[in-house]
Amino acid sequence: MATPRPSRTAPRPTQAPWAWAFAGLLLGGVLAVLLFAPAHWLATGVRQASGGQVELADPRGTVWQGTAQLVFTGGAGSKDVTALPGRAAWQLRPHWDGLRASIEAACCTRQPLQLHLQPHWGGARLQVANSQTQWPAALLTGLGTPWNTVQAQGELTLSTDGLAFDWAQGRLVSSGKAELQALQMSSRLSTLQPMGSYRLAFTGGATPALQLDTLDGALQLQGQGHWVGSRLRFTGEASAAPDREAALSNLLNIIGRRQGARSIITVG
Repeated sequence: MATPRPSRTAPRPTQAPWAWAFAGLLLGGVLAVLLFAPAHWLATGVRQASGGQVELADPRGTVWQGTAQLVFTGGAGSKDVTALPGRAAWQLRPHWDGLRASIEAACCTRQPLQLHLQPHWGGARLQVANSQTQWPAALLTGLGTPWNTVQAQGELTLSTDGLAFDWAQGRLVSSGKAELQALQMSSRLSTLQPMGSYRLAFTGGATPALQLDTLDGALQLQGQGHWVGSRLRFTGEASAAPDREAALSNLLNIIGRRQGARSIITVG
């Protein structure tokens, strides 16, 4: 009687070598795109997010590290354009708890401006490191009306203290403080140069608030405002020192609604 032969187990099909090669090529391509994404991708995002009012012109480098010229415009169809002297540089670094950004410009930042974006369930939190930066007021002209009429000249100093913004469930909540000082300001609408120096203070919280005060000068500005939802409601007034009314009359007619010697400023 013949001894039965042992049955042979059919060999398992092996993955085709070309499939592994294709998978590796695909993975490498994705990593290359992520690591070397061109800087103009970031420029496109900034333009869309700002409604065309802030642009990164002539971008160089990558999304993660690059330089560009910072440009302000009045938006689509506007002919008003101003550019920051020199170039601005940025560096983005993924972190275990989000994304860290460093921004600097030789003309305006003594130290790089540090930002920290932390995604969380239902939103994200943006923290601004305590800082102080200086910017030429002429940049505002590029934003269009009314700045293209006023054509302000002077220096803007922006300082922050514990400033943060939290997006959660479609709502924006702010905390901390920011202060903008407009120093030695002048305008083409007045022969008086400078007209004065001013402070605009922002305080975050459940109802974020603005406070406008005059530091010194012949043009006196004051006012208060707060946000209701996403809308700013601001009420203030401008007036001239008794011996400077003629030199500031044109400007007072532009920046608000005249009531005798005063100009009433309302927003929202």
